[in-house]
Amino acid sequence: MLLPISDLLDVGGPVGSIVTETAGRVAFPVRAILFDKSSEANWSLGWHQDRTICVVERIEVEGFGPWTLKQGQPHAQPPQSLLERMVTVRIHLDDVPADNGPLLVIRGSHRLGRLAADRIAKLVADSEVTTHLARRGDIWVYRTPIVHASASAGNGHPARRVLQLDYSSDSLPGGLRWAFD
Repeated sequence: MLLPISDLLDVGGPVGSIVTETAGRVAFPVRAILFDKSSEANWSLGWHQDRTICVVERIEVEGFGPWTLKQGQPHAQPPQSLLERMVTVRIHLDDVPADNGPLLVIRGSHRLGRLAADRIAKLVADSEVTTHLARRGDIWVYRTPIVHASASAGNGHPARRVLQLDYSSDSLPGGLRWAFD
């Protein structure tokens, strides 16, 4: 049975139900990103935390900033408490074996708050790194501010595509609106 993507991602759909269980409350998608690593478009990501949210327009609201533009969309760093309530879903459209840029994670790092770059480097040096392989169709759900990285896609692999969806149950203050709203 094929489901339209809207049914799949709806709060009562298969993915939405998993998100609600993980978040402990009903959450809705607020951002979607397609990562499409291939021999033509390949990159690695160093150790970091996802710290920004995508909004419709930049409105100066206390606690939100600094601001950036990513692919023409305004992004702001929100209060850490908002990020800590968010959940990220990764839907793997291709296999991700060990030599094709799997996600590397520091388990439990989402509980450590917003970390400066030097604290992230020390955390990685002092912690066990877990490597997360995936099969096409696998779905991962995790807390958005987890410390993570990934290598470039390996040669000989046709692609490493992942649809990443960020979910929140929060409304934004001061007229800010989620870009996916």
